[in-house]
Amino acid sequence: MPISLKKGEKISLTKAAPSLKKILVGLGWDVRATSGTAFDLDASAFLLGANGKVRGDHDFVFYGMPKVGGKLITADGSVEHTGDNRTGAGDGDDESLVVDLTKVGADVQRIVFTATIYEAKKRGQSFGQVTNAFIRVVNAEDNVELCRFDISEEASTNTALDFGAVYRKDGEWRFDAIGQGYDGGLEAMCNRYGIDASE
Repeated sequence: MPISLKKGEKISLTKAAPSLKKILVGLGWDVRATSGTAFDLDASAFLLGANGKVRGDHDFVFYGMPKVGGKLITADGSVEHTGDNRTGAGDGDDESLVVDLTKVGADVQRIVFTATIYEAKKRGQSFGQVTNAFIRVVNAEDNVELCRFDISEEASTNTALDFGAVYRKDGEWRFDAIGQGYDGGLEAMCNRYGIDASE
């Protein structure tokens, strides 16, 4: 049975699955019934060094990145975005990323998984209009869910959200349930982690 986490809690993925090599990180959400423009939430990942910043633009995994071999994947094959879901309709994961832990560079200490609302300011949208947001980590080799974090951001005006992160500590891979919102959408999130999003 997967472990359900609260905001700020951490868990060792390595202890839960000692032979863990590859994980699927699923993000999901429902949009509160509103009239007007449809919501488009986008999941992204930032591969961070010890300084809390990306090493370069190649450490930003998102729907608009250059494809490698037809895939939205880092050049080293460590993190793959499985595709952009523009509606969030249906049950289960709305967007997901697959992380091959064996290929993550030794100088990458943390991988943060985020979601932002596309054109949020223009459309007058925020995470206060999103319900049932969650992030879950699954052992990709046997499809066993290791942990889940259900995020409650009541009446939030934020347009970007750190859902959670996997990180290295004492030779283990761990998961951190973050659930922290920010204003400024994708551009602010990029700037936070060292990507120049002004282009």
